[in-house]
Amino acid sequence: MSRARAIFLSASVPHPKRSAKYFDTADPVAIGAAVSALVNVILGRRLLIWGGHPSITPMIWTVAADLGVDYAAWVHLFQSRLFEDDFPKENAQFKNVTYVRSVDGKRGPSLAEMRRRMIGSFEYEAGVFIGGMEGVEDEFALFTKRHQKTPVLPFASTGGAALLLYDQTQGLPSSLMDSLDYVGIFHRLLDISASELRRMHPAMAVRRRRKSVEHRPLSRPGRPLNR
Repeated sequence: MSRARAIFLSASVPHPKRSAKYFDTADPVAIGAAVSALVNVILGRRLLIWGGHPSITPMIWTVAADLGVDYAAWVHLFQSRLFEDDFPKENAQFKNVTYVRSVDGKRGPSLAEMRRRMIGSFEYEAGVFIGGMEGVEDEFALFTKRHQKTPVLPFASTGGAALLLYDQTQGLPSSLMDSLDYVGIFHRLLDISASELRRMHPAMAVRRRRKSVEHRPLSRPGRPLNR
């Protein structure tokens, strides 16, 4: 399992021909704004992991291309081989893509295997859930089972599955429902300062953290370090 500082993203834009319970509450503008804000806040600071939904990958690519970091190295995309004929062209721009085998050519088992690999391959700092349909609900269930102590952030203001998950989960910040300041929310809830430097490559961030630990002064018993 990778020890990289990673954020998990589960998101999609609900389709009008699918279940009305997702589409009727979904706000595509808010979904796009939330995804864009997440990429703006974390890229070059945290590794972004997601399942390559065709409605989301182009959004991430568009924002990432403007940030001046090695965007291809700061994201890790998971895809099931079952959907190989429908992969968005933006996939080719990302270096870290894990293609997971199809299971007997069946949609349900193939998606389950891809999600198992994706959610089990990293230690996450948080799970972010935006818009979406039943796939986002499935990934929320798997994520919370696998990473029981990791914060989850279903953005109710984007509608769809995220709204249902917010209503079903206790103790969540009200800003996930009533605020559209997505950049501010991500900085605050992910504890990422706006002044934190962006690194060109994740390896640079790892070296920086190691150097910081090596030079950290020792605290006396019973006395915390000044922060």
